[in-house]
Amino acid sequence: MMAYLVVFVGAGIGGSIRHGMNVWVAHFLGTHFPWHTFVINILGSLVMGLVAGWFAERGGQPGHIPLFLTTGILGGFTTFSAFSLDAVLLWERHEHLLAALYVGGSVVGAIAGLVLGLWIVRTALA
Repeated sequence: MMAYLVVFVGAGIGGSIRHGMNVWVAHFLGTHFPWHTFVINILGSLVMGLVAGWFAERGGQPGHIPLFLTTGILGGFTTFSAFSLDAVLLWERHEHLLAALYVGGSVVGAIAGLVLGLWIVRTALA
């Protein structure tokens, strides 16, 4: 039961951070292209790499801390459901090249962010 509470609280925090990032990124980069979701997915994957790398290299963490950080905060922060909607909306607006660039860039960027996060932690702890 405690695990659900930990995830619930973490997801609320992550969702609040996501909202702040949505507003901040839209303010600086505009809203024609879904930069907010693009940035959040890559940043969230980078942080997931850092967190997962840390716990993997340190032999795990007892208790609910990994669950709170990964499923909770990062689960509430990252936005692949919003990503799917944004991709379809670009496609339906007949902006096929932007839709393709958005999907490809999001996937490659998120994977690269996670790999970079793992590399940073492994390098720092070596």
